[in-house]
Amino acid sequence: VQLQASGGGLVQAGGSLRLSCVVSGSIFRVNTMGWYRQVPGKQRELVASIRSGGSTNYADSVKGRFTISRDNAKNTVYLQMSRLKSEDTAVYYCTADVIMYSDYRAYGYWGQGTLVTVSS
Repeated sequence: VQLQASGGGLVQAGGSLRLSCVVSGSIFRVNTMGWYRQVPGKQRELVASIRSGGSTNYADSVKGRFTISRDNAKNTVYLQMSRLKSEDTAVYYCTADVIMYSDYRAYGYWGQGTLVTVSS
């Protein structure tokens, strides 16, 4: 299983970015998908998550500014980030809980991370 994240980059404060993460492999189903972020010297923190049925969860710091969504047919999760602030600068990691064809058990996977830099 591979998680390929993309969409990071440099943006000015107040701007927007959209992250994408595609899950590939011998997958029966993808359950919860999500985004975490990490700043050097700090713990990785949950930004947002979305279940297969579409229910979502957000960190208080991003509520009202970020929107997580998914395309189940494409095994892809998105993070639309708006009104970005300098404190949103971090490496963003996608995650997915995947049920495999091999044994129909759930496993957790992480993407490689994509850097988001917000300049003030």
